[in-house]
Amino acid sequence: MKKLFTFLIILSILFPKNVEAQNNGAATAAVVGGLLAIGAGVAAIQQMKEQAELTATEWVLSNEPEINSFSLKTLDFDGRKLKDMSAVSVILFNIQEFKPMDKPKLDGKKQVLFGFTSQGWINEMGIDFNKVQWMLIDSSEWLKMMTSYVKVASGQVDESHIKEALVAGKIVNKGINGKGDLEIPFYKLEGDMYVVIDYSTDMKFIYNERSLGIFLKKTKDLVQIGRSEIIKIHEFFFDK
Repeated sequence: MKKLFTFLIILSILFPKNVEAQNNGAATAAVVGGLLAIGAGVAAIQQMKEQAELTATEWVLSNEPEINSFSLKTLDFDGRKLKDMSAVSVILFNIQEFKPMDKPKLDGKKQVLFGFTSQGWINEMGIDFNKVQWMLIDSSEWLKMMTSYVKVASGQVDESHIKEALVAGKIVNKGINGKGDLEIPFYKLEGDMYVVIDYSTDMKFIYNERSLGIFLKKTKDLVQIGRSEIIKIHEFFFDK
């Protein structure tokens, strides 16, 4: 919708009211063609988002039999990746369990499902889910991941201090905020600088200013998660 609104504003500038009558036909055709192109693009993104949500739900049903009642919502699905069919990225889903009842409340266990994509994950047929690697994490695993991330992003080595700051404070663009202060600042790096830590047998974490890089050892893909997505995930788990 935002794209459509912006497009209409641009058109109002490009085609003012006093345009000559003989040009109206060509201008109208251009407007209609542009609107149809935008509409098709928005529809394609929405269709792929729904396809991804359905597949994520099916993955949970197939791989997590103990989860019997849950909500699954897309946290991030970057439609811009459609422009680059070889793009490597991650699609994210918030999952929260609840007790079945009339008008239930989402007050159960929270988890986040990562769908790590590899090159060529989007093609002319839509999403190739054979090129998506799934990982489900809870708040404990996320805290461990963020502790390693903060260590590599800041040089702080006291894990107890990092965990306390993460749980009590907030992740912001410049580091971890405590009680109104920047308790653990992140390094200021250039765009082509990286700091690496070996997190597990499956992945390495790479700190680059404003992003978390996850290097998947199995596929040898480097996936970038933006700082805004990190903040959203952390708030989902720990916002009171």
